[in-house]
Amino acid sequence: MQTLAAALLPAGLMDVLPRAAAFEAQTVERLMRHFASFGYERVKPPLMEFEETMLAGSAAPLGAETFRLMDPISQRMLALRPDMTMQVARIACSRLAHQPRPLRLGYAGQVVRVRGTQLRPERQFGEVGAEIVGTDAPAADVEVIAMATSALAALGVAGLTVDLSLPTLVPAILAELPIDLSTGDRLRLALDRKDIAAITTLAPVLGDANAAMLARLVASTGPAETALTVLNSLELPPAAAAERARLKSVYEQLHRESPTLTLTIDAVENRGFEYHTGVTFALFAAAAPDEIGRGGRYRTQTGEASTGVTLFIDAVLRALPRPAAEPRLLVPAETLPEIVQRLRREGWIAVGALMTSIDPIAEATRLGCTHVLIDGKPQPLHSPARQSGEG
Repeated sequence: MQTLAAALLPAGLMDVLPRAAAFEAQTVERLMRHFASFGYERVKPPLMEFEETMLAGSAAPLGAETFRLMDPISQRMLALRPDMTMQVARIACSRLAHQPRPLRLGYAGQVVRVRGTQLRPERQFGEVGAEIVGTDAPAADVEVIAMATSALAALGVAGLTVDLSLPTLVPAILAELPIDLSTGDRLRLALDRKDIAAITTLAPVLGDANAAMLARLVASTGPAETALTVLNSLELPPAAAAERARLKSVYEQLHRESPTLTLTIDAVENRGFEYHTGVTFALFAAAAPDEIGRGGRYRTQTGEASTGVTLFIDAVLRALPRPAAEPRLLVPAETLPEIVQRLRREGWIAVGALMTSIDPIAEATRLGCTHVLIDGKPQPLHSPARQSGEG
């Protein structure tokens, strides 16, 4: 009982055990290699930074998800990163400020958050991501989405869907409406909940035409082509119309580049996109209950236009088929070192027996090996050749 009690971990934290840990590491490296093939160079920000740096500017909304601790050396507050995007943005606009734009950076690492969600209770998980800094071209949005989805497809993630959003659209519309703060809060809540009835009840304040327009905006959520048809029919103020035009441009370019990719649009969604400044997106897979990645437009601490994508490794792994166990070869203790080295160069996982006085077949079985080295040749544990060789 004492051993079990000693292994107890806080809610949302877990040990990752053999095979699962190796599979996660392999998945991360495959994603990073895919990003590198598009020109994204890897950076590695620290796990902790000064609080005022970690949560500066656009990252301020992450404050509620951030663990803090006192640095005993500097006597300043440190923050454990809840996300890596703004750390990479900081690197781009400080240490790499002299590099030509657009600047492409990739990253992988662990993040820690104060709380999980009902669907994703983990409070520590891995992120793999990519940021393109210093351009506002819609082609950059398309590149990160197409790159992420092609990487996931190459891993074997099936049933991919990209949900495009525009969290700047509703604020641009509300800015033109003569409503007070309280009404604005009620309207924002109704929009977040996709509550058309609640929007309709605000018609006396909003005006019938505005209420009807917002209700149609909510109802437009769904397949991208249908949603864009509705969006294009709405009479929007100039700033909101410009946001709509950008969304349309990203969709059209993405559809041309990845014509088989399933695309949806939710133009009113903004939850989780608090620091974003334009087109955003969430990635879903048929085998995962929650999003497996997200990204979108934002500005760095120095105001550079940027966009990027973050993949949540725990969710990605849940969307993948379980890997087959790799063959493991038990090598008797008396085997010559050069033979063992050759076997490992050939790709075998060669587990060395540590004593000569043991039965190699029994030891291979005990250690979970699939093969045993007999007369210099790997043999399956239940091989007919092995059985005849015993005689």
